[in-house]
Amino acid sequence: MNDALFSVKDQVVIVSGGSRGIGKAIAAGFAERGAQVVITGRDEETLAKTSDQLEGQVIGKVCDVAQAEDITTLVADVVAEHGRIDTLVNVAGVNRRKPALEISDDDYDFVMDINLKGAFLLSQAVGQHMVSQRSGSQINITSLNNDRPLKNVAPYAMSKAAMGQMTQALALEWGADGVRVNGLAPGFIQTDLTEKLWSRPTMKEWGTRNTPQRRMGLPEDMIGTAIFLASPASAFMTGQILYVDGGFTAGWAWPIDE
Repeated sequence: MNDALFSVKDQVVIVSGGSRGIGKAIAAGFAERGAQVVITGRDEETLAKTSDQLEGQVIGKVCDVAQAEDITTLVADVVAEHGRIDTLVNVAGVNRRKPALEISDDDYDFVMDINLKGAFLLSQAVGQHMVSQRSGSQINITSLNNDRPLKNVAPYAMSKAAMGQMTQALALEWGADGVRVNGLAPGFIQTDLTEKLWSRPTMKEWGTRNTPQRRMGLPEDMIGTAIFLASPASAFMTGQILYVDGGFTAGWAWPIDE
């Protein structure tokens, strides 16, 4: 059944970090539903490969969100080619897992420049056009670390918690101009980048035991919520963070007999 309430057909959508993992799945979800999708990343070859793999209207544009000039060029190109930007999905993110006492300046800057500074600058640049056109939706991919930090990922947890505050702050500023800003917080998701981690039996057992749905998430599990947040169905929703985590944040599973 086609329902205009949940339609993203003909939207112009930018998905940063859209060449793999969660970003790739979300880009595919929009393209399969008739949106014109621009995926970004740092590697031209990977972007081209992903664009060829996905069905629908998908093009790749090289953009390192840690570089302000790349963002300026990206947004100008998309507006020049399409005339507008309807949805931005801020997915691009990195991590370096280390104890806090071992984190170098380079580690800290690498994570923060992409996860927080880059996300803000991209939101800002796209926001300028959305405010002027008086419409638009921005979706920030936050994290379970918004709820509570995991051990040995301090800069990552800090960046994602700050992105949650960024989501609410921008929602406050741009709401009157017709621009909505929301967050999507994935649970434990199996991607090509996390496959090695979750292939460990102890990790997988811990993750599934503490997830009420008793399974790990897949990138495709994020599509429905992203479409909802970009569609008219969420027209009166802004400044919110939706946890798509199989129920992980609902509570802890005690290691006692039932």
